[in-house]
Amino acid sequence: MTCQVTITPAALQMLQKITDRRVRAKLRDRIDELEHDPELQGKALMGELAGYRSVRAIGQRYRVLYRVDRKEVTVYVVALGIRKEGSREDVYQLAGKLLRLLQPWKKK
Repeated sequence: MTCQVTITPAALQMLQKITDRRVRAKLRDRIDELEHDPELQGKALMGELAGYRSVRAIGQRYRVLYRVDRKEVTVYVVALGIRKEGSREDVYQLAGKLLRLLQPWKKK
């Protein structure tokens, strides 16, 4: 299945904050790979990020979080960044916070 890949404004902002051009380029390449069979890549997330998937990039250090919309045949990249378990700057922590802000009606 081939999908259109859309980077959300928040994810684009996260990408632009990365100062190393080589890292940005590799992340863009990894995002482009999501165009082909995105549901076979990465892993499904659980908890407050259920419905989203995560794929590793750049030597396992970075993560790209995305959601696949089958109706629209589109992949939405919602967040990307470094995995820093236990840190406030961990990509999963930031994505959870972002989703809570965007969906205040969603019950926990």
